[in-house]
Amino acid sequence: MSTLRQPSDRVQFIDTDGMPLEDVDHPSMTDDTMLELYRDMYLARRFDRRTVKLNRTGEIGSFPPLYGHEAAQVASAHALEPEDWVIPSYRDHAALHVHGLDLGNILLYYKGIEQGNAIPDDVNVFPINGSVGSQPPHAVGLAWADSLVNDSESVYACYFGDGATSQGDVHEAMNFAGVFDTPNVFFCQNNQWAISVPFEKQTAADSLASRAQGYGFEGIQVDGMDPLAVYDVMRTAVEKAKSPADDELRPTFIEAMLYRLGAHSTADDPTKYRGDEPPEEWQEKDPIPRFRTYLIETGRLDEEEDDAIRSSVEDELADVIETVKSTEPPDPEQMFDHVYEEATPLLEDQREQLEYLRETYGDDELTDHE
Repeated sequence: MSTLRQPSDRVQFIDTDGMPLEDVDHPSMTDDTMLELYRDMYLARRFDRRTVKLNRTGEIGSFPPLYGHEAAQVASAHALEPEDWVIPSYRDHAALHVHGLDLGNILLYYKGIEQGNAIPDDVNVFPINGSVGSQPPHAVGLAWADSLVNDSESVYACYFGDGATSQGDVHEAMNFAGVFDTPNVFFCQNNQWAISVPFEKQTAADSLASRAQGYGFEGIQVDGMDPLAVYDVMRTAVEKAKSPADDELRPTFIEAMLYRLGAHSTADDPTKYRGDEPPEEWQEKDPIPRFRTYLIETGRLDEEEDDAIRSSVEDELADVIETVKSTEPPDPEQMFDHVYEEATPLLEDQREQLEYLRETYGDDELTDHE
């Protein structure tokens, strides 16, 4: 029987001022990789801010911002290999993009165009999942089946939030993962709020990471706004899932501690339940300026290089947004095409109702009528 390591103090490599901590071993990572992390984090931030504006101008539907999650998602996804899989929730745009999904797909999805959910065959990600906590059983089932059928060396990384951990599906998935020793990494982004419900209403335990012991595998808590710490913890978990020691199980539960600096979604007003501004202690941990300071102070980045990165990001986003804006909206009847392999009688009834309404009101008047 293995001896489980207790969830230790939060893993952290960079202090809130962006300076390296002296008493920790930093990950073995090239300067180029660090700069890739920084660019992808900045790209995620700018994509997020631009997409919120697209919602405000009516270009897309409701959108869940990832503001504050950039380090957790980018660094964890960089720690995966191409053969590994990402099973996301609804806020994991940066992780999806780093692992190969085009940003245009994500925007098309939120524009209501099903083409956005058409994942390329060579990209190992699952489509955006709008349900809370329903994807961990999928991740575990996929990992178990792949291990049984293909003896796969892939790792299945499942992303979810602190609120999802109160769902029964999440407990069932992690219990199954422990019993059947599946190659999973459960990556929980504890952003302190499940919509308007604070974290202290989710558990009486000292941490979410400590729950992993009940399932028989390791749980680790990490500073989710420190990209170097996230990368190191995730990379260790991935390597263990692929080549565990004789006395350890393959799954790992990672609790990335961070703060949702923005709203839960563009339909949410966080000032109604948590004040006008995020707490200062969390604003000081903002991963973008924090990591930028680290890179500059350690000689890996200068102002000219930073300007070039930011300019290239803006150019990339401009091209993506222009392409999406020019994409014609789909015919409303397409909403029935991909629900099931074969349409059910209820779907056929709904399709007929839509056809009747369109014939009666016309598309323009129907939109106004709704």
